[in-house]
Amino acid sequence: MENWSVEQVCNWLKQRNLGELVPKFREEEVSGAALLALNDRMVQQLVKKIGHQAVLMDLIKKYQQQKSGLESLTNCCETASQKFPEVISGKNLKSFFARYKTLQWTSSYSLPDFPYDVKCILAEKKCPDHSMRIRIIEFLQADMTKYLEGSLYPNSQQYNIVVNALLQAYPFLDEDGNGFLLWKRALKDRFKYVRRPIEDDEQVLRNKCKFGHRRGQTRKSSFAENKLDDVQGQVEEEPAQLKCSTMDLHVKWLNQEYMKTQRNWEEVDKRMNVTVEIRRKMISDKAPLKDILRLFPFLRCPYQLFREFQLLTHMDIYKKTVEILEIYSENILSLYVVRNNPINIMLQENLKQHTEEDVLKYLKMTAACLLLPEVFGDDSSLFAAVNEEVKAVTPVLEVKNPFNVNSCEFALYIEREELAQLDDCTMALAALVAAFHVFNIPCPKRIHRTLNFLESLVFEVRNPASLP
Repeated sequence: MENWSVEQVCNWLKQRNLGELVPKFREEEVSGAALLALNDRMVQQLVKKIGHQAVLMDLIKKYQQQKSGLESLTNCCETASQKFPEVISGKNLKSFFARYKTLQWTSSYSLPDFPYDVKCILAEKKCPDHSMRIRIIEFLQADMTKYLEGSLYPNSQQYNIVVNALLQAYPFLDEDGNGFLLWKRALKDRFKYVRRPIEDDEQVLRNKCKFGHRRGQTRKSSFAENKLDDVQGQVEEEPAQLKCSTMDLHVKWLNQEYMKTQRNWEEVDKRMNVTVEIRRKMISDKAPLKDILRLFPFLRCPYQLFREFQLLTHMDIYKKTVEILEIYSENILSLYVVRNNPINIMLQENLKQHTEEDVLKYLKMTAACLLLPEVFGDDSSLFAAVNEEVKAVTPVLEVKNPFNVNSCEFALYIEREELAQLDDCTMALAALVAAFHVFNIPCPKRIHRTLNFLESLVFEVRNPASLP
């Protein structure tokens, strides 16, 4: 961390849900060395929110303790080898250095020397294609196995360290904030692929027996039940946290809590966090949406949909959507291309009936939201069905009476079935964008320009898309 650049510090903040601090840290040029030198007074000047101050100081403190622990362990090794040479030997020595190597993982990890063709792609800052991704993952897997002295079972912390090192060295691989989980999942899958043909390896057999993998076992028919039965295999590196029985209990609790009118949202958040790996695995494996929602019904709640989006991207989608509509509403409504649109005509008629500033602002934001596809020349039926039946299979909004303050209704539909009821146009727009990412649904070409405009603003890309 001492040698980190300002940009690496900013990436580190984003990965720990402290993205709001990035502009200030860039402005003050806080490098890795400066970060570790911050005291309480400096943190208070840099960071406004007390919660962020506490989190940042705790992270710095943990790193410094970790570093001092590693140094004391090295000194302990030197002292012990001088005083008790017969103790630090043989199996004890091997165990000692295994623990020392684990601490080294935590302290710092150096990426392997990639082949020439991979280096060229990375040097040009090009997003690698599928075959090049596989090459990168193969070299990372081989390097991790070397550090693990031949073991094929890294733990979750070691996966995190390697992926973090990759994204800090090559930030463009983060893919607008989505990269961490994708690269980690790919690395895990590579280790499973390597383990699969090694049927007679002692460690593999021991782990398969321990986590329930037995030859000839009967598999259940339901895709969702299969996924629960396979949890052990997906999380072999985290046996203490995510055993199948534990996962089953989490899923059952979430289903029972969903049926209640008064829900324990704090506990819901915790259990959704614990089950995120299996949920993302199901989605990446193209599990039927109904099976995913049957196991994790809280994804029907806008709040949890936004939380899931934030877990994947470290972005507050609702907050960003409010900002977008507030900034762009007037510009959208002033464009010539929407002047004679039925939605704009309805807006003008309803504006005459109200004088309250808040109501007028709400009506204009609603109209701007619904007119976005028209602005970009996209197919509005793939964006919102206004007072009509939903026909699109991809995520789409159903909107009824959009300019009637007392009876307007917004709902998110996927595969022509209602996923969630929404309070207003802002929540509806945020839910629509989040649904494509959370459920890993490809964006239809006929709505691509509209969603590209929204996503470029949500993800704060350097050159965001602009209105025509």
